[in-house]
This record gives sequence, structure tokens and C-alpha cells, in this order.
Amino acid sequence: MSLKKSTRFDIRDYSDIRCPMDGLLTLIAGPWTTYILWLIRRGGEMRFGEIKKQMPQISAKVLTERLRMLESAGVLERHQESTIPPKVSYQFTKRGRDLENLLDQINELAQAWSGSKKSLDACIREKKL
Repeated sequence: MSLKKSTRFDIRDYSDIRCPMDGLLTLIAGPWTTYILWLIRRGGEMRFGEIKKQMPQISAKVLTERLRMLESAGVLERHQESTIPPKVSYQFTKRGRDLENLLDQINELAQAWSGSKKSLDACIREKKL
């Protein structure tokens, strides 16, 4: 009888203090991560190039790292078509869809606290980040 190592995801793994809330906040608040999540929230399934085009200041290396981290956390699914060049796209998993309302609520709270109706994507467009 062989024992399989559990591949169950534990959000506490992202926390130095092994706290679920700290782990979630650490995961989604990493550099560029919130904006990547917001883009996919607003656009649905997106190809790597589409994400990169909307974030010209991010390097392809950092974008790849962020996407891989979100994929390993079970937030994003990566789809690759065997074409030349390969078509790679990302979309929310069920866990990622669980973040949609949270992202919307954070956006609404940020707008209320700032007195501005600008969403994250509007701010980024203005700054051409």
C-alpha cells in the first residue's frame, strides 16, 4: 500500500505566522498581483500577451512568476494550445471566482475612501503603467 503525499492547498503556506487571513492577503497583495486578478476579473479568460499589453511596465519574467504563483495557489488555470507560437491563456478556477466579489468590494471601498469613481484599470490607463 502506497501513501500519497497530500497536494491539498493550504493558504496558511503563504503566511509566516501560518494564519489563513495573512496568507490570503500576502498572496493577493504581492507586486502586480492585484492588478492581474483585476484584469482577469474584468476580462475573463485572457492570453498572456493580452495581460502584458495592459501592463507594459511589468517585465515578462515578473508576469510569468506572478501567473505561475497564482496557478500554483489554485487561483488561475493555465491553458496551452500546441500551436506555433503556443497560445497560452489564463482564467479563474473556482477558487479564483471566489475572489470576484472581494475584488469588487475592495474596488468600491477604495472609490468611497478616495472620493473617486475611478477603478483600478482606469487609474492604470491614466498612468500608462
